[in-house]
Amino acid sequence: MRVWRDGAEVAAGPPQQTLLLAVLLARAGRPTSTSELIDLLWGDNAPASALNVIQKYIGALRRVLEPQLASRGTGSFLQRRGNSYLFTAAPGMLDLVDFREHVHAARADLTRQHHRTALDHYVQALGLWRGPAGNGIADGTSATTVFAALDEEFYDACTAAGECAVSTGVPERVLPAVQLAASMAPFHEPVQAGLIDVLGAAGRQAEALAVFRTVRGRLADELGIDPGPGLEEAQRRVLAKPTPPAPPPASPEPPTGLVGRVEELAVLRHTVETAAAGATAIGIVEGEPGVGKTRLLEEAAAVAGRCDALVVWGSCLEGDGTPSMWPWEQALGSIVNVLPAPAREKWLASELAILLTPQDTADRTVPDGNAQFRLFEQVVALIGQASAEQPTVLILDDLQWADVASLRLFSHLAARLPPRTAIIGALRDRAPTLATDLAQVLAAASRRPGHRRLRLGPLGLGDVTALVHRETGHDLGDAVVRAIHDRTSGNPFFVRELSRLLHEAGPHDAAASTGVPSTVRDVVRDRMAGLDDRARDLLHVAALIGRTIDLRLLSSAAGVGVADCLRRLEPVQALGLLEPRPDDPSSLTFTHDLVRESVSETTTQQQIGWLHLRVADALERIHGGDEAIAERLAYHLWAAGPLAEPARTAAALIQAGRRAANKLAFEAANRQLRSAAQVTRACGLHELELSALTLLAIVVRRESGYDASTFELLERAEYLARTLDSDAEAADFFFIRVMGAFTSIEEGRGELARQMYGRGQVSSDPAVRRYGRHTWGLHQWDVGNIGDAYRILTTPGEDGPGEDTPLRRDGSIPGEGPGWRAVITALHGDVGEALAFVDTWDAPNDPYAASVWVYYTTMIASMAGDAGLAKHAGERWFAAGLTRLRSQLEHYIRQYWCWAHALTGDDPADFAAEAEQLLAVNLLDPPQWGIAYHYGLIGEMWLAAGLPDRAAAALDRADQAVWQHGQRYSEGHLLLVKARLAQARGEPLPAVRAAAGRALAHSTASGAYLFARRAERFLAELGAAA
Repeated sequence: MRVWRDGAEVAAGPPQQTLLLAVLLARAGRPTSTSELIDLLWGDNAPASALNVIQKYIGALRRVLEPQLASRGTGSFLQRRGNSYLFTAAPGMLDLVDFREHVHAARADLTRQHHRTALDHYVQALGLWRGPAGNGIADGTSATTVFAALDEEFYDACTAAGECAVSTGVPERVLPAVQLAASMAPFHEPVQAGLIDVLGAAGRQAEALAVFRTVRGRLADELGIDPGPGLEEAQRRVLAKPTPPAPPPASPEPPTGLVGRVEELAVLRHTVETAAAGATAIGIVEGEPGVGKTRLLEEAAAVAGRCDALVVWGSCLEGDGTPSMWPWEQALGSIVNVLPAPAREKWLASELAILLTPQDTADRTVPDGNAQFRLFEQVVALIGQASAEQPTVLILDDLQWADVASLRLFSHLAARLPPRTAIIGALRDRAPTLATDLAQVLAAASRRPGHRRLRLGPLGLGDVTALVHRETGHDLGDAVVRAIHDRTSGNPFFVRELSRLLHEAGPHDAAASTGVPSTVRDVVRDRMAGLDDRARDLLHVAALIGRTIDLRLLSSAAGVGVADCLRRLEPVQALGLLEPRPDDPSSLTFTHDLVRESVSETTTQQQIGWLHLRVADALERIHGGDEAIAERLAYHLWAAGPLAEPARTAAALIQAGRRAANKLAFEAANRQLRSAAQVTRACGLHELELSALTLLAIVVRRESGYDASTFELLERAEYLARTLDSDAEAADFFFIRVMGAFTSIEEGRGELARQMYGRGQVSSDPAVRRYGRHTWGLHQWDVGNIGDAYRILTTPGEDGPGEDTPLRRDGSIPGEGPGWRAVITALHGDVGEALAFVDTWDAPNDPYAASVWVYYTTMIASMAGDAGLAKHAGERWFAAGLTRLRSQLEHYIRQYWCWAHALTGDDPADFAAEAEQLLAVNLLDPPQWGIAYHYGLIGEMWLAAGLPDRAAAALDRADQAVWQHGQRYSEGHLLLVKARLAQARGEPLPAVRAAAGRALAHSTASGAYLFARRAERFLAELGAAA
């Protein structure tokens, strides 16, 4: 379920509130009693406050739908009828209403024998469906029956539409919808029979009969029943049709070559056809290695080609040697190559060029966080330009090996996919296990319209029989085929390899199949046993190069001419382990990654180091100083270990780290630069080590990621800079170290700030003096001396960059000073000046500037107790789609967003619980700045929810955080919330006044006049109440 208001998508609220809205939408125009709603939402576990909660949800939903509605207004859509609620939809407001109106019109046309106009209505109705109603929103509740009934309406409409389309001779018009219904309801016999009829009428008898076989097997295997009369009649109708004439030679429909996979291919066909029709779609295929994912993608690409779509591929490769952003370099390069020359030149001259052409990154500064967003937006624009000319299908294979930056681009693009564009991806669902980053990207993509995710399972016995016959050309008998099926568990790749082995052994050995090894690795090794040493040695080198092997590189690494390479590899190709690439005659490819992995596993550890070094030498001989091979070269030298010259390895790792960082792949850059620092330190290469650590410090600042190992490396960098007589660089590293200590509220951060301040006092370098002033002001804020912090951070200091250093030149020295000044100005009592200062940073069309504005505005608003302002600023964050920036600021902004909603009456209990969860996930482990203050905000939320005991628990955690981590700047706020807690608990008025007085006295003494004024207002309220 998705909700739009004024053209922008809006959140319906917490999950249970969203479910309530979905139930009322499903029953649009019909009242549902509150007792039934309670039963649908909670079942037997309804809390005593269930009716209260529903009433709060209704109020919140009314404001979602009509933000301008008065606080107790009923609005136009969610109506109360006695003890019931109903949703009244305006014309064109609700897809479900439109669907039902079109179906009603179609049925009326059919009674008048107007079949073609009836079909038009059916097509419009079915086009509104994207998948199962509710899409799992009601799982675990009684409300599943509500959405199951909606699905039944869709199935009935599909069946009727199929009959109408077949009778009018245009079955293709409803085929995508009927395929969708069949994928949603695998045991729904009328729907499956309808799909068989539609496919048969469309001249796709083979697919129709394959659907019948699949459904028959499914019914037998899982339910133990035979097909019903409807299915059998559909099969007979297909069999009774004459075989259609062969298509004209000019545009033949190529055979798929697939065994089974009819339904899966239908889903991807629907994905492609959706994009071709002008919409967007995302298809994700997952399954175990060898199950046929890539083969299915190839067939989907063929379907797209027949739809006149532009198809581009990006393949993710295993191993640290793969260049970061590699799948996007392939896919985007293919798009640019088909553009007209002027457009192509424009893109090659843009920031996007870092993904399109090799770049000399030696003298380039590392892009900042803004650059990543700009780059991703340019990718969206490029794909939008291509899809405006023709439908565009991006196919990304082996997503389980994608680097983090590639996954972030995938997520960004999925959220902003241009019309007439589809993304189809494939990934292993095991070995490796699904990484957290990939899981998050897939979860986000699953919420996009037009998303379908399917898992390729093993082939059944019937399909294995067909595949074995196709591979061997023989009928091996039921017993042998069943043994193959049992040993391979229906994995198509394993089936093919074992079938080929049996075929080579000869039919007379088929009965001995029980002795055939049960894994493909054993099969591959068995085949390699027949190779001579020269072919086997080449194969070992090829396996280390990767899935695709450049023959020139293999030839150079092996010390064998290209022609000799090809001759030696002829038996390898004959065995089906390698095959030529049709699009590149100078390359070979392993037939499957499992083959390459199996070959690699036969290489001894002693051989591996030497082979990696030979590949590295060959890369340099062939490509020289080409930046495009930096990451591959670094990987092979690193893997060669002590066999490679340390300085050479370190230089390659630094170059690879800079190239990765320039492509905004900061995670890969971090890994490579840490490796460079490790190599150089072990060998005493101090200058080279400092170069690696300098670039690593830049990357760390871009990531805003600190941990214990990072601090150790920053301290090491400072030591090296001093050893090499570069005091300015040493100060840079120390300042970044101090900032990291405050970000992670490290014990001893105050002493580090004191040291930085002392260095600034005696330095003649303006930059170092500024470092000292900023850190000392931050320290005073941290310990609660707001007056001193205000004086330090607002006193004008020396300007100028000071000495030129790599970190200052790159712009990586943090510029938090202005932000701190704004917050301290607010805490000192001048909120207006602070907000005006923040407003000066709000640059139009700059999403990062907008995110900083939202962050500081919501923080200051929360300190001032201005929930309305915080809510307004937070709405900008979501309305502008700034969540896609994946900024570290988002954790805090979401906390303030929850606080604002809770204090303005929007279901405070739910928002308080959400804020507690956000804090636990994002700020506690490892600990981050602001824990005590945010627990204080959560205490305010629980008080707004009328739950003082929960508020007291939050305040206890805040006190514990102050005791554990310091950060006493929050104490004035915490004392004020404790005074309000005393009032909520009904303590005597003098006790409440005394608590408020303590808050006032403490805040005044510390210079936190903002909190003092809030305490004064509370005391005034108490006086008025008395």
